[in-house]
Amino acid sequence: MEWKISDGLTSYEDALAFMEARVDAISRGEADECIWLLEHPPLYTAGTSAQPEDLVDPERFPVYEAKRGGQYTYHGPGQRVAYVMLDLNKRGKDVRQFVHTLEAWVIDTLDSFNVKGEIREGRVGVWVTRPEKPLSITGEVAEDKIAAIGIRLRKWVSFHGISINVEPDLEHFTGIVPCGITEHGVTSLVDLGLPVTMEDLDVALKAAFERNFG
Repeated sequence: MEWKISDGLTSYEDALAFMEARVDAISRGEADECIWLLEHPPLYTAGTSAQPEDLVDPERFPVYEAKRGGQYTYHGPGQRVAYVMLDLNKRGKDVRQFVHTLEAWVIDTLDSFNVKGEIREGRVGVWVTRPEKPLSITGEVAEDKIAAIGIRLRKWVSFHGISINVEPDLEHFTGIVPCGITEHGVTSLVDLGLPVTMEDLDVALKAAFERNFG
């Protein structure tokens, strides 16, 4: 397993090119599995289920067709993206279990900072409750999204992955309807009042990965 961490901002085109080449090499048995931690410049990506009306402000940032599962999402500075290139041929060819383990990885990572991340039926990603906010229009406790998940498989090797909001500009999410969900907001670790750095998160991600993926 290779852990690759990039400083600065990595272009989406460069990330896609690296993942394409690495996934092909992994599937041929010519490269190790890889987790790549990086930040992107501000951009929107459209998954295979993206609806055109959910792109609210198409002129704000570049928009890329991601070919991963899911709908629209935002990437930008202050958000840790973890691209996950794992060989499911060796890890059990179970997509549902793989996504569940990705969710558990994120939840375990957030738990390192005493943040309770949760998943919701019918909603992709990881969520936190916000009891300090006004109740929702349905009278329920408010919830915000703190992490997104979207993957793609080729020959049972994964790419794309997860993103966790550390300290992004949350206003940038208003250019899309994140994951097609309008009734809930978006948050970050710093927005929750936690002075977490990207380095802090990387340490937690590595430790939680070992516990969940082995």
